[in-house]
Amino acid sequence: MRCPFCAHGENKVIDSRLSKDGDAIRRRRECMGCGKRFTTYEFVEEVLPMVVKKDGRREPFDRTKIRTGITKACEKRPISTDAIETMVDSVERACQEFQDKEIPSSAIGEKVMRELQNVDGVAYVRFASVYRQFRDVSEFLDELKDLLHPKKKKGGA
Repeated sequence: MRCPFCAHGENKVIDSRLSKDGDAIRRRRECMGCGKRFTTYEFVEEVLPMVVKKDGRREPFDRTKIRTGITKACEKRPISTDAIETMVDSVERACQEFQDKEIPSSAIGEKVMRELQNVDGVAYVRFASVYRQFRDVSEFLDELKDLLHPKKKKGGA
């Protein structure tokens, strides 16, 4: 670890503790060259599958894209930043648990829609309208009907 002030390569750890959210180790360090102190964080590197786009392109999973899509769908809705982060975390966790090395973007989109549907109907419809690329108003109305009157499961309760 190089000092951010003088680029010296040697330092010592003065203090180590768990970060506030508990998912990293916070280390306070002192440079052996200039004597200044700085903080580093250690995170567990999580392996996420490659995302396979509709056109066949592959790209690394990008949590920021998930957050951006959900945030746009939730714009001007009474949904807290914490609720948005919870949805993003849930989608990311589902991708981490995916068994293959590649995950179709459609699977990610469907997971985002389920999360939004559980939180806010308007945000869900906003996301669905972009994600599903409705060709006309009748497709949009069909989606609204499904939202308002979910299909009952066959065979009982």
